[in-house]
Amino acid sequence: MKTSAATNIRRSEFRLVCLISLLAALHVFIFTAAFPFFNSVDEQLHFDLAVRYSRAQIPRGLEPLSPEAIRYIVPFSSHAYLTDGANLPDGKLPPPLWTQPAESVRPQIAASVAQWQNVVSTESTQPPLYYAIAGAWWNTGKLLGLTGGHLLYWLRFLNVPLVVASVWLGWLAARKVFPESPFARLTVPAIIAFMPQTAFYSINNDILAPVVFGVAFLLLLKFGEVEIPAGRLAASLGLALAATFLTKISTLPMLAVSALFLAGKILQIHRQGNLRAAIFPLIALVFFTLLPVLAWMLWCQANYGDFTGSAVKIQQLGWTARPLAEWAQHPIFSARGFWIFAGNNLATFWQGEFWWLRRPLALPALDVFYKLLTLLLLALALGRIFKSRQGKSRTALFFSLTCLAATFVFFALLSVKYDFQDCFYPSRAHPYFTSGRLFLGLLIPILVLLASGLDFALQKFSEKTKFLLLGIWLAFMLAGEIVLDSRIFACEYNWFHL
Repeated sequence: MKTSAATNIRRSEFRLVCLISLLAALHVFIFTAAFPFFNSVDEQLHFDLAVRYSRAQIPRGLEPLSPEAIRYIVPFSSHAYLTDGANLPDGKLPPPLWTQPAESVRPQIAASVAQWQNVVSTESTQPPLYYAIAGAWWNTGKLLGLTGGHLLYWLRFLNVPLVVASVWLGWLAARKVFPESPFARLTVPAIIAFMPQTAFYSINNDILAPVVFGVAFLLLLKFGEVEIPAGRLAASLGLALAATFLTKISTLPMLAVSALFLAGKILQIHRQGNLRAAIFPLIALVFFTLLPVLAWMLWCQANYGDFTGSAVKIQQLGWTARPLAEWAQHPIFSARGFWIFAGNNLATFWQGEFWWLRRPLALPALDVFYKLLTLLLLALALGRIFKSRQGKSRTALFFSLTCLAATFVFFALLSVKYDFQDCFYPSRAHPYFTSGRLFLGLLIPILVLLASGLDFALQKFSEKTKFLLLGIWLAFMLAGEIVLDSRIFACEYNWFHL
């Protein structure tokens, strides 16, 4: 009878995750379709790279935008993100170019094409994995007969399966960390499904990071549990870690923590006298991790002059290294500066970084809510780590917390290291990396921490009450997003008006 009941619970939970996945797909699809092209988070540059990779043209330097990308950027750009609304006639955007007679807009198009031909892509040095996938997706859209704006949105709609994959990975990770708590297990995928992060609605490589590191996170937990890892597990973990590196350089802190975790596991294997038996899986782990990573690093060295391609990008942006003696003068070391850095990263982790009519597309009250709630739940998760007697769950939570701390330290160090000169962001006036999307590789570990804290806070409540409160939180997130973005749906430049 107990086995039958447990099976029914698992089936019910599986059906709920299927429903959550469907809602996530619908959520991402609708909001992705609502936002016009091209947004304020370098979407043109990411699009250009996807187009280049669709033609197997891997950049060998900081190159101008490709002619094919410009043919889409010019007619389909809305300029709604960074145009000051006060400068618009009657406060309205001009009608889209594609709706106007070709003869009347030909001079405007020619001038815009000439302007974009002089733009150099500072994203050219980005790792290749997302762009290879996006390029294949773009070519698939062409094979399906899509053209113009519909093909552009097809590329954005790649985010739908990627977010759905994150939902399932979040559930699988939570199931491993919280085997005794259905509430915590379902909290992680549910938050992913309703999270109002605008990176979910944009062409960008951040969207792949939670998928690849989500896989790595799951495999790391499994690797830590076994006495002697199987060769297939070790090889899969190596490929997942390599894929994380090949998605985004900002994943370096979490990869460093993963390396420390694996070093600790190898030391444990050695102490247990199992090193000889584990030697071939460990070789496979190292081989499948390092081979793709080294291949890309050698490519960068050969074409950009350094192993990550960062130096040429930094030079193009005009940043300069600050003397070590001046680091202590950075405002991040003041209470106000630290709160700006930490608080804005937490806020943009939830609401994203889009601007609309040259103003941040975020509700200040919601920013405060997300900041305080995140800090509270992280504090509760920390308390659970200290009180937990379950070694596996405690290890997973501690690993997640360490990755989060390492990522904050990494971006704090970058904020301090550079003088950003006349750059728009970061800048001398705002010398901080405060982009929550750069934390999306840690989406699943962070939400595991928050689910742990929430479950810990509500431990005296019934399951029904817990799920009711979770439902209120999800409804609050969705309502806030609808209120904030309602004006976007009426924009003539979006997919609904093609």
